[in-house]
Amino acid sequence: MENLLYVHATWDSEASVWVATSNDVAGLATEAATTEELVAKLKVMIPELLALNGVATTRPLPFELTTRQFVLAA
Repeated sequence: MENLLYVHATWDSEASVWVATSNDVAGLATEAATTEELVAKLKVMIPELLALNGVATTRPLPFELTTRQFVLAA
């Protein structure tokens, strides 16, 4: 997919939130309790941050969210 942006989220077990950052979107740092809430926030924040950074974009604006959660099995 052309112009695909990559966003990475890691589970913060102490705060019980997903924390998202991206090398493709300068200034992106946000958190949410669920991945669904995180995606909703990212849909708003990514275009806003790109505009603030002077990056020309077209719509729709595709991004890929990858998540990582470390779990210990009993």
